[in-house]
Amino acid sequence: MIRLEQWLRRAVEIPTAALVVVEMAVLLTGVVSRFVFHHAVLWSDELASILFLWLAMLGAVIAVQRGEHMRMTALLGHLPPWLRGVADAMAALAPALFLAVLLPWAWDYAQDEGFIETPAMGLSNAVRAAALPVGFALMLASLAVRLWQAGPRAVLGAAVLLGGLGLALHLGATALTAIGTWNLVVFFAALLGLLVCLGVPIGFAFAGATLDYIETVTRVPATIVFSRMDEGMSTLVLLAVPLFVFLGLLIEMTGMARAMVAFLAGLLGHVRGGLSYVLLGAMVLVSGISGSKAADMAAVAPVLFPEMKRHGADEGELVALLAASGAMSETIPPSLVLITIGSVTGVSISALFTGGLLPGLVLAVMLALLARLRAGPLGTPSRIAPRALLRLALVALPALLLPVVIRVAVIRGIATATEVSTIGVVYAALAGLLIYRQFPWRRLYPMLVETACLSGAILFIIGSATAMGWALTQSGFSRQLAQSMAMIPGGGTGFLLISILAFVVLGSMLEGIPAIVLFGPLLFPIARALGLHEVHYAMVVVLAMGIGLFAPPLGVGYYAACAISRVAPDVGMRPILPYLLALLLGLLIVAAVPMLSIGFVS
Repeated sequence: MIRLEQWLRRAVEIPTAALVVVEMAVLLTGVVSRFVFHHAVLWSDELASILFLWLAMLGAVIAVQRGEHMRMTALLGHLPPWLRGVADAMAALAPALFLAVLLPWAWDYAQDEGFIETPAMGLSNAVRAAALPVGFALMLASLAVRLWQAGPRAVLGAAVLLGGLGLALHLGATALTAIGTWNLVVFFAALLGLLVCLGVPIGFAFAGATLDYIETVTRVPATIVFSRMDEGMSTLVLLAVPLFVFLGLLIEMTGMARAMVAFLAGLLGHVRGGLSYVLLGAMVLVSGISGSKAADMAAVAPVLFPEMKRHGADEGELVALLAASGAMSETIPPSLVLITIGSVTGVSISALFTGGLLPGLVLAVMLALLARLRAGPLGTPSRIAPRALLRLALVALPALLLPVVIRVAVIRGIATATEVSTIGVVYAALAGLLIYRQFPWRRLYPMLVETACLSGAILFIIGSATAMGWALTQSGFSRQLAQSMAMIPGGGTGFLLISILAFVVLGSMLEGIPAIVLFGPLLFPIARALGLHEVHYAMVVVLAMGIGLFAPPLGVGYYAACAISRVAPDVGMRPILPYLLALLLGLLIVAAVPMLSIGFVS
């Protein structure tokens, strides 16, 4: 079994590392062809999309093999050893059952996609869709090895527990169907919460609860689960996630991170909470470049976290601050969520971009004040001499220019938000080779595998959350909620407050864009009729969704922050609460002062 596991790892890791390289090469080819030769390569985005789904699925396989899918273990440490063994076996058995049930459907789905031909390259779409059954089969094989290692007693205990849950759902199917949308509480609160608390990986808990809901109370075929997962993981903007993850690792490998953080630590390290200010400022700078919060965090965390840990920062505080900063920067332009609001509600996108900066900065100030209060004795004991600081600045200048290069490339139209990370990779590689003279080639392969593993874990959570969001919307929940919100007393103020509450909850379950697509056309006309300015209302709901997106235990953004930080989710649970309260207070200030959102809107 050990030899089988080693063979499986090599069989997956080598082609997946190659996929990361090919993905970057394809996107960079599109940039060079369009900007240098003024000729658009029509097939580059299409090929990149095909390779991306394979990269996401094989990366998820590597995450299974390494045990790096995000899971909640806070409660497991309090269990007796034998029961902890059962919970660990369940963390492998529940995903294995999910994959085993869906694998035949996945093959059928891939075969059905064979009738579709890609427009630019003329390939069968089965080439792309086959990533799902292949990934499912490889994950199932890897989980079988883990179950063998867990031992028969633990596996039997996990099987009894899962069998009892399945039997209870089967026997209660009629009653669950009869209670209508209230059955959502059973599946997406009680069952999902139980799976998460028992240590089932977050992505599989989302997908498993969705499959149970569909199979128990609907007549929808199970194929819809992975077709929605396919849609969630295939969003073109998410292409930036693995590339920004690799960029963060490359910045560290080439010495750019050390030079940049040494300067920033010298500049602000003597200030209480100084490096926390640096993290918040970095998130403001990179926000919106990629269109993905996971990619934004991946561009910042690998650079700053090692230095902050060396200065004594607690890893729970770090992941809490990173997640809070992701929520803070949701309205800072260019924001994909704001673009989505403009497209589905008719609100001017330029007005949304103009109104988005100040609300984001209000939340940044709230977080900075809290970070200063919570900061320990971090930083250097005294100021650095001006000449030494200037020397550090000169050494760090190429690294400090990287965010500027990336943002200018997007603004000037040199590269799209998806492609711009490749420019950052080329810049960082050249800086490492020519300026910092630090480029250990032997580290490239482990970095490529680590990039795929981390990206696969993040993207699998996003895909599962997309499937769960589809199930919630198809239940009729969205229209019923909108009708209930419109009946809240208190006029515009009451509607604004209930919108904050609703979008915090929706943000944790649906993420920003799906929630806006579903509820924007329903709620914005109500806000307009109650006299609320559309830009002001947009800022309030986007920030509320951001808080929900990064709020545990359901917020998928929180688990993405934990995955990027390499921190167990339970470590950051308690530290993040004060940051969420600070964000909520900042949101209430933005809601109470409309001029923060519309003061510069003409």
